[in-house]
Amino acid sequence: MLLALSSSQTPPIRLWDLFSTTKFTEKLNKKIGLYFFYPNFNEELKALEGKTVELRGFFIPLDIQQKSTIILSKYPMAECFFCGGSGPESVAVAHLKNLPSRKLKMDQIITVRGILQLNAEDVEEMTFIINQAEIIN
Repeated sequence: MLLALSSSQTPPIRLWDLFSTTKFTEKLNKKIGLYFFYPNFNEELKALEGKTVELRGFFIPLDIQQKSTIILSKYPMAECFFCGGSGPESVAVAHLKNLPSRKLKMDQIITVRGILQLNAEDVEEMTFIINQAEIIN
C-alpha cells in the first residue's frame, strides 16, 4: 500500500511500513484503571503529522454510528487487527469530509486523502487518523 504527499514531485511514501515502525509501550491508564499499549512514533512519522497524505487499504466495515468514519486496514478483514492477528499499526481511521458517494463493501480496496494525525494518548481513538478525508478511488 502506498501513500503519496499531495505534490506530484514528491516520491511515494510507504505509510503502512512507517506505521509498522511504531513501538508500543504498556502503561497504566489511571483514569480508566487498565493497562493499554501507547505508541512511540519515530521522527520520520512525526514529520508527516499535519500533512496531506494518501492511504490505500482494505475497507473494514464496523458497526458505528458515524457513517462519515471509516476504517482502513493494511490487510483484509480476516487478517485485520480486529479479527485476525495483526497489531494496531495495521489499521487507520478516516474521518470523511462528506458521506461516501457509493456503498463500500468489505475488503474493497480504496484510497483516502486527508490530514494525518498521530494519536498517542486517547485510548478511545485509533493510533493513526486521517482527518478531513476524501475517498479518491
